[in-house]
Amino acid sequence: LWNGFLQGYFLGFQMAPDAPITPRVAAGAALQLFGLCNVIYADTTLIFLRKPGETGYKIPQGGMFRYVSAGNYASEILEWTGYALAAWSWPAAAFAIFVFANLAPRGAQHHQWYLQKFDNYKELRRSAVLPFLW
Repeated sequence: LWNGFLQGYFLGFQMAPDAPITPRVAAGAALQLFGLCNVIYADTTLIFLRKPGETGYKIPQGGMFRYVSAGNYASEILEWTGYALAAWSWPAAAFAIFVFANLAPRGAQHHQWYLQKFDNYKELRRSAVLPFLW
């Protein structure tokens, strides 16, 4: 609720209504859209990971899951980093930092769980949350 108020207040009352669309704003909006599309893809992948009646654990494939164990979390981080870049405000930056601080450790735990649960998981060469970095 507080976050929504801060974001809305900035966009509605602090940002100039005729603010130009600069390359930074365009890049941020593109990154946010890319992240959003990947969030939808990742969530759909996780929802339909098992067929009805199936039990057991499976490894998600495709999208950001190709590069990281927590494709859904990585996508959320990208989405809100893009928003922060486009909005260029303290509330947006704070929210992006808090999203990372909340989801990155959870993604790292998921990565460790996959490594322990699946013997061949290391062969997929996935990072935990940030592709090719961590």
